[in-house]
Amino acid sequence: MRKVMRNLLVSLLVGLPLMGCANQMPIPSVAQVDVPRYMGDWYVIASIPSYFERDAYRAVERYTLQADGRVQTRFTYRVGGLDGKPKVMHATGFIEPNTGNAVWGMQFVWPIRAEYIIAWLDPGYRTVIVARSKRDYVWIMARTPTIPDAQYEQLLARVKAMGYDVSKMRKVPQ
Repeated sequence: MRKVMRNLLVSLLVGLPLMGCANQMPIPSVAQVDVPRYMGDWYVIASIPSYFERDAYRAVERYTLQADGRVQTRFTYRVGGLDGKPKVMHATGFIEPNTGNAVWGMQFVWPIRAEYIIAWLDPGYRTVIVARSKRDYVWIMARTPTIPDAQYEQLLARVKAMGYDVSKMRKVPQ
């Protein structure tokens, strides 16, 4: 019973802020994502963080394509500092049909799937913006732990153009 209650609480804490995008215009996704090319490590450069990411350092998202088409996701980070306690979160991405592989349902806790939109992706698959229509969370990620300031400012301008309040952005120390 205690485990059931704990799982329900985790579901509510994770799921409620990630659910629904009812009162927002959808964020357009990129036209097409080459899923195998998208797989691998993505360093979180900046984000409007979720509850769990507010004090994250060295945040890295690793995507692995499974034989059944699902995407196993491993999010690693350190809490409170570059040498903080390591944390790992696992999720499963479900690529939505007829979206050019650019819209996923990301499931951290069954049965809740959070919206995951690949809203901008550079042609070289080196930087990406992952967004949500609710405009509550957004992630700027790159294949490298850092990017030049000018490039960051360009990506931040794209995030702002999507309707986000960029004053809520947090750069993630790598």
